Amino acid sequence: MISTLRNAWKIPDLRKRMLFTLAMLFIFRLGANIPAPFIDKKLIANLFNTDSGSVLELFNLMSGGAFKRFTIFALGVYPYITSSIIFQLLTIAIPSLERLAKEGEAGRKKIAQYTRYGTVVFALIQAVGLTLGLFRNALTNNTFLGKFTVILVLTAGTAFLMWLGEQITDKGIGNGISLIIFAGIVTKIPQDIYTVSTLYVTGGISIIALILFVALLLAVVTGVVGIQEGQRRIPVQYAKRVVGRKMYGGQSTHIPLKVLMAGVIPVIFSTSILQFLPTLTMFWPNSGFANFVTEYFTIRGTVGIWIYSLLNFILILGFTYFYTMIQFNPVEYSNNLKQYGGFIPGIRPGKPTSEFLSKVLNRITFIGAVALALIATIPLLVNTQSGITLSFSGTSLLIVVGVALETVKQIEAQMQMRHYKGFLK
Repeated sequence: MISTLRNAWKIPDLRKRMLFTLAMLFIFRLGANIPAPFIDKKLIANLFNTDSGSVLELFNLMSGGAFKRFTIFALGVYPYITSSIIFQLLTIAIPSLERLAKEGEAGRKKIAQYTRYGTVVFALIQAVGLTLGLFRNALTNNTFLGKFTVILVLTAGTAFLMWLGEQITDKGIGNGISLIIFAGIVTKIPQDIYTVSTLYVTGGISIIALILFVALLLAVVTGVVGIQEGQRRIPVQYAKRVVGRKMYGGQSTHIPLKVLMAGVIPVIFSTSILQFLPTLTMFWPNSGFANFVTEYFTIRGTVGIWIYSLLNFILILGFTYFYTMIQFNPVEYSNNLKQYGGFIPGIRPGKPTSEFLSKVLNRITFIGAVALALIATIPLLVNTQSGITLSFSGTSLLIVVGVALETVKQIEAQMQMRHYKGFLK
């Protein structure tokens, strides 16, 4: 990875893209420290020290601490993720959107536009919930203009982050939204290291517990790299054909079916869905509904940690299959093979090929989905049961490692496109 980054830096175009990405992430971190107006930050900090505030720690983690400090980027990119999930599901359910998705680049741009509109709507709803609900006592200006200003600033902050992510994707390196989440999580690492060190020095945890916890984190990193890099190579043979005096085809290649085509997207989607009910409690804080949700549907509840973990496991399985089916269509791939004279040895072209690809894809996707769900869930349970309260574990570790791998792969792909031989090993 270090070698790839060093060699990419030597290429002027890639260096420009990398610098642009770093500049955009710097702007994100800068905005994450600009406070929203008319808010008493001390009251919000006190709220996070109570049980009700702990429910919102995941929002704070994904926003890089902006949520707890209630800055202009307090909502983060969660409204965008929610909007993306909904429109991807609607693409399958609504025929008109399905036709748009199949129209190529023009159709995808139209769906992306709808997703932006949805992001603003969800950001507005969440901003209203925070301003008039959970954090209403923290308002220093209770006039209509004061409330409207706070809601407008929070909504505009999310819209700006969405634009920032799209700029990174278009002009930088990697997926912009994923890198913004990545940057937010990474900023919590120094604080977590300090927390663990303090716990060890004060006797809060034993040396054995600390070693086991670090070993688990290393195992999670190894597991993520393993399932991200694992693939099943299906051999493909192209038939020979004579055109004039020249012979074409006859070469052998393979179809690389990745064990985890969906990457860390299912984890992000699952986390967003599971935060829906806690988000609703922002409208009715300290109510019976809020207490019920906290106890049974968040990791802070005695029963909730197990329900949350089970739902997280199931949702990751479902989203892994869903996202894999979007990325790889066995029928379409089979037709393309047949059109160009390719076939899988021992499998007839056409429907038998698509059925074979579907069978193999389902098997390896199941392995990848279960592994991904376990890697996301087990550290969460260990984290809550061991007494080591860290923000950087489980889901966040998955996202960080996954985004880092995907970004390096995109850099390698950019280098290959430019035909710089000798850089990749």
